[in-house]
Amino acid sequence: MKIAVRLDDITPDMDWQRFFRFKALLDQYQVKPLIGVVPDNRDENLRGSSESRKDAPADFYAYIIGLQEEGWSVALHGMNHVYSTKKGGLFPLNDFSEYAGKPYEEQKEMIARGKQILEEHGVHTDLFMAPAHSYDRNTLRALKENGFQALTDGFGEQPYLWQGLTFYPISFRLSDTLKKKKGYSTMVVHTGTIQENELAGYEKRFQAEGVTWISYEEYRKVPAVKRGLSGRIREYLMARAKFVLVRLHH
Repeated sequence: MKIAVRLDDITPDMDWQRFFRFKALLDQYQVKPLIGVVPDNRDENLRGSSESRKDAPADFYAYIIGLQEEGWSVALHGMNHVYSTKKGGLFPLNDFSEYAGKPYEEQKEMIARGKQILEEHGVHTDLFMAPAHSYDRNTLRALKENGFQALTDGFGEQPYLWQGLTFYPISFRLSDTLKKKKGYSTMVVHTGTIQENELAGYEKRFQAEGVTWISYEEYRKVPAVKRGLSGRIREYLMARAKFVLVRLHH
């Protein structure tokens, strides 16, 4: 099994102490992840305490470009990371969204502005990471209109093509993914909420037998297969099932 890593919610005002602790683990196991950068964060939940930000890079975007030069990948992770609709969209792991349910023109403008902010700071990407994993057909159309080619989302054993975009699947349940003999997937990590005592668990995952941890750059080179209607329906039902199971668990 080959697994890539993605880190969500990367912002200038995040909890940098937790980020650096997890980065040390990635560096130790030589894993180059994908990071989702929020261009104009207005989500209070993503903000770290002043103590946790004291070691933050002086120049956020210079630091991000430095990571890209080291082999890390970057995705546009929404615009403000604020959930303003109650829609789950095409991949309903949640029932809220920054994008799904909004008119096409509004989504197109939001994506264009987010991309512009990154590019004004020298960060270029054609990969999108939807906040809350939620997007709809208008999102996909707006992404293509803005020059995006891929999304980090969906379920499956390898990248797939749908609606003129390439989707790089994430893990449905990591414990099961780690046991699989073949295929590709992504471990989703929110460094801002990782507790110190959880790091040992992540280290065990990086040491798991039968798993090759790959860079996101390598993941993007894997050939994509076309996905038909039956595959889309199956993915939608899996996402909805996970939504229900997570809420029952809580």
